[in-house]
Amino acid sequence: MSLEFLLTSMIVILLPGTGVLYTLAWGLGQGLRASLFAALGCTFGIIPHIMASIAGLAAILHTSAVAFQMIKYLGVVYLFYMAWSVLRQKGALDVSERKSATGAARIVVSGILLNILNPKLSLFFLAFLPQFVPAGEPAPTPVMLELAVIFMALTFIVFALYGAFASLMRRSVLSRPGILLWFRRSFAAAFALLGLKLAFAGR
Repeated sequence: MSLEFLLTSMIVILLPGTGVLYTLAWGLGQGLRASLFAALGCTFGIIPHIMASIAGLAAILHTSAVAFQMIKYLGVVYLFYMAWSVLRQKGALDVSERKSATGAARIVVSGILLNILNPKLSLFFLAFLPQFVPAGEPAPTPVMLELAVIFMALTFIVFALYGAFASLMRRSVLSRPGILLWFRRSFAAAFALLGLKLAFAGR
């Protein structure tokens, strides 16, 4: 593992995307515990893409327009569903002192789906991981698996920190309904924009 890999991975992970947005939303909505489960779900959602990339299955998405479009539009629909849930106060930003906590399994599964339904991730790992495998490596698969595990660990740590920050802001949000409304609309718009971005993304 090189310093270059660590720095590149951190830059990629820190960039705001659906996973960061999802974790922040649960941190604001239900606190630290929920945000940690959200971070865990988003991290688990990386596994299928990594395995597909290492197995070479991502090449299918690259060459098959039908397969890519099917997965892509499922992801678009799910992102729009997330936007609608936030606006309807049935999702991560359903903030209330009296609200019962959402089950951990539901939070984790939703996070996994967010990442699984983004075909760009498979193509990203197909292009990303091989760059850091030493030239002439006789067994590249174990090396890529090691790099993938490190990437996932970094993802969980960074997302957990995002969630912890959001949970610290929760008390302020609860005491200011106007701020909560602004957050809800902003997060819904962000999910919708990410959905539109994915909809128009090419292979």
